[in-house]
Amino acid sequence: MKEKSSKVIVVLVIAAIVAVFFAFDLQQYFTFEYLKSRQLAFETYYNDHRLLTIAIYMVVYIAVTALSLPGATVMTLAGGAMFGIWLGVLLISFASSIGATLAFLVSRLLLRDYVQDKFGDKLKTVNEGVRKDGAFYLFTLRLVPLFPFFVINLVMGVTPIRTAVYYIVSQVGMLPGAFVYVNAGTQLAKIESAQGILSLGLILSFALLGIFPLIAKRIVVFIQAGRRRGSGFDDFS
Repeated sequence: MKEKSSKVIVVLVIAAIVAVFFAFDLQQYFTFEYLKSRQLAFETYYNDHRLLTIAIYMVVYIAVTALSLPGATVMTLAGGAMFGIWLGVLLISFASSIGATLAFLVSRLLLRDYVQDKFGDKLKTVNEGVRKDGAFYLFTLRLVPLFPFFVINLVMGVTPIRTAVYYIVSQVGMLPGAFVYVNAGTQLAKIESAQGILSLGLILSFALLGIFPLIAKRIVVFIQAGRRRGSGFDDFS
């Protein structure tokens, strides 16, 4: 009874927040156009209130990620524009991992029992695979962005993977992607005109965005070869 009440409360809170987000058209504040139009104001506020700006940014980023709301990509670019590459990567690495883990826990609370009870016999092989190689599967999904991250959060929530493993592997697996997007954000912040789009730094940043999945696949292949030799993520599973 207590667990059922907790589920109802969580659903109501999430539904209320999502309803407010779309009812008041808050997604307009998570666009590149809005970011550029308020760039100077953001930078001024950050220079005057550094810790408060970081705290607000982290809370909003975690909330957007945890609730699977649109805007995480723009916020990542904004982090690069406002904080620079190294602080931006640090903040986004933790904010995205915490938000993803919260989404994972919500999925686990609301969906796992139902899915496992309903399809447990069909998921037996999947469950065993996750127990054995779950950390590596998750690392692959995080490193090679074939699926939206919010889908990964929801799907992994119904599997037996441990929460601590989920957080650690997510943080490690999403770090290269965070670096690529934050770096692009530092370049986007420099665009002042149409000519800025042709800047060497921006061209290189978007080239890196394009080749990152290919590089990530090579890394996965390398790790798979290492696991066959008896090393890798086995200790996490």
